Amino acid sequence: MVHFFGEIIKEEIILSEIGGIVKTEWLKTFMLRPDMNLWIGEFMIMPNHFHAIIGIGSNVYNTENGDAKHGDAKHRVSTIVPNQFGPQSKNLASIIRGFKSSVSILARKTNPDFHWQTRFYDHIILNDKSFQTISD
Repeated sequence: MVHFFGEIIKEEIILSEIGGIVKTEWLKTFMLRPDMNLWIGEFMIMPNHFHAIIGIGSNVYNTENGDAKHGDAKHRVSTIVPNQFGPQSKNLASIIRGFKSSVSILARKTNPDFHWQTRFYDHIILNDKSFQTISD
């Protein structure tokens, strides 16, 4: 497996140039989408993959008349069921798609062989205990 994002040295990740791109683009994700009421949780860049906690608060895309259609504000997670018809936007999949796309464009300038795995794995954090465990 290719370590595009860096190497572990003395139990610490030393980011490669592409790893630095991942970090920068992840942080920009939240500035680029103020209308989605996102918040950044813990994130970790590993040599060959990336872990992150992202919160999607109530916003015009997941509420009706100010009332949440889906979600749990207490635990700051979105439980939106994706629309299975038509293009997806303003949801977790679109956030990850945009992030991976921007990283890919910049990373391929450094290494034309750069690629992500085709999918991502998500997990809804259901309570404060799980949130703390995952954050740690």
